[in-house]
Amino acid sequence: MAMERQFCTFHLDDLFLGIEVLKVQEVIRTQEMTRVPLAPRAVRGLINLRGQIVTAVDLRERLGLAPLAEGRHPMNVVVRTDEGAVSLLVDEIGDVLDTDEDTYEGPPETLSAQARELIRGVYKLPERLLLILDTEKALALEFAEAGR
Repeated sequence: MAMERQFCTFHLDDLFLGIEVLKVQEVIRTQEMTRVPLAPRAVRGLINLRGQIVTAVDLRERLGLAPLAEGRHPMNVVVRTDEGAVSLLVDEIGDVLDTDEDTYEGPPETLSAQARELIRGVYKLPERLLLILDTEKALALEFAEAGR
């Protein structure tokens, strides 16, 4: 019997991505952000999440995508890390999906090199591919860049 895993899904441009449900703390609408001087470009700012200060990371920037269209506001997928909560800014939230391990493959060659570094693999769904984001790499690279 194939093993199933659950993923919180979201959209960035024409990409359909997912993060393991167990890593997601919550999903929230657009929040007011405070800019951080001298922060890397992908760090969009800090948000106040019920008294907890959370760094907001722009996944469009991390994946090498164009900025979100003027007038559109990102959603927040708040993930748990060893250092605390971090918000990943995404275009739109999807559903929680169950996947079958039999449909899992490595990252497709059609992704840009920058995106391929942050994608663990894909699940082949009936209508499309679900790209699995490696949150540790996405965030570790971001904070390593801050030390430059």
